[in-house]
Amino acid sequence: MWVVKHKRIFYLVSSVIVIASIVSFALWQLNWGIDFTGGSLAEFRFNDNNRPTADQVRQDIGEFNLGNMTIQSAGDQDLLMRFQFLSAEQKESVANTLTDKYGNVESLRFDSIGPIIGEELRVKTLYAIVGVLFAIVLYVAYTFRKVSRPISSWKYGLLTIISGFHDVIIPIGVFAILGKFFDVEVNAPFVAAILTILGYSINDTIVVFDRVRENLIRNDWDFDELVGRSINQTFARSINTTLTTLLALISIYFFGGATIKDFTGVLIIGIATGAYSSIFIASPLLVTWEKLRNKA
Repeated sequence: MWVVKHKRIFYLVSSVIVIASIVSFALWQLNWGIDFTGGSLAEFRFNDNNRPTADQVRQDIGEFNLGNMTIQSAGDQDLLMRFQFLSAEQKESVANTLTDKYGNVESLRFDSIGPIIGEELRVKTLYAIVGVLFAIVLYVAYTFRKVSRPISSWKYGLLTIISGFHDVIIPIGVFAILGKFFDVEVNAPFVAAILTILGYSINDTIVVFDRVRENLIRNDWDFDELVGRSINQTFARSINTTLTTLLALISIYFFGGATIKDFTGVLIIGIATGAYSSIFIASPLLVTWEKLRNKA
């Protein structure tokens, strides 16, 4: 019951964070990577503790006139290099130059995406997210059709979407800040992480809503008391599930390598906020909506 009793505090906390995230995104947008803008990504491994600095590499390959590029360290031996666009021949020239300068250099990967494919991927990503949200509203409304009182079943679906928006806008805001001040890019794995967060958030919210539905069928408690008891009955399950998931993700974040670091970082932020919103935002909003309906 304490969650429902102090719901205004949780609304305030979430409102501040969500507004800050929206403002960050509006001001700086996301730093789109080559998956969306087109370009090339190459990763090289330098052996014998012979990895050069980014400035050294720029100087070494400056004769090729490759345009804007970003170079960053990965792990102890690798360098990630992003270019506007690089042909296979140009990539081979870069690899040969680095080998001549620094000995045994291993090419770990090379990806190139044209700007048209990048734009197409961005549009399809938007369609995928909108489609997922629409399907969720329909599914939840259908599942809760037998408990349309005191609030309609479609409102459970809408609150699930609001909760999901809360959970994805926060990591988006964080990555807008990281992109602006630390040049962190978002690529296809970021979209996969956002969709994963949506799925996790919705699953967590539905668990609490489903307990509300069961209690509505079996008990005649006041609605705010019923929601409060439903939260209490699922509280331990939600916290334990989230903690075990976060422990696994944090291990992957620190020991899984640079290529999946951003992906797991998004998941850590989103799943933590998902557990919070399902307990402290989505469920109390049921009570708030029911009270507003009575006043109308």
